[in-house]
Amino acid sequence: MKYAYPAIFTPMEEGAFDVKIPDLPGCRTFGQDLAEAIFMAEDAASMWLWDAENKREPVPAPTRNPEAAAPGFVNYVYADTDEYRRKNDARAVKKTLSIPNWLNTKAEQAGVNFSQVLQEALKERLNIQ
Repeated sequence: MKYAYPAIFTPMEEGAFDVKIPDLPGCRTFGQDLAEAIFMAEDAASMWLWDAENKREPVPAPTRNPEAAAPGFVNYVYADTDEYRRKNDARAVKKTLSIPNWLNTKAEQAGVNFSQVLQEALKERLNIQ
């Protein structure tokens, strides 16, 4: 899933920024400069949302027209939980499946890697690159 949430960036000393995403309770991070703060905010939001999706918890709607007290400012951050999941959750999961014996024999004779074929087929079916 793809999301966009407002984040409040508050300047700190020496060019650093504190970042809070009010719609995602407890979602807070910082960066040594603005670029790093944006990157860290996107990562933090993606992790928060990924966890909520995994737990089947409701995902809050983003606030419209948020405000920040000066010298802070609001900037929207992007979160892609599918991309986050691909980068951070590559654990292997064992699946049991059934195929006809004749097909199994042919595949084994051909040296087919069943896991690789299944992954490729699932990616194709789900239109994932």
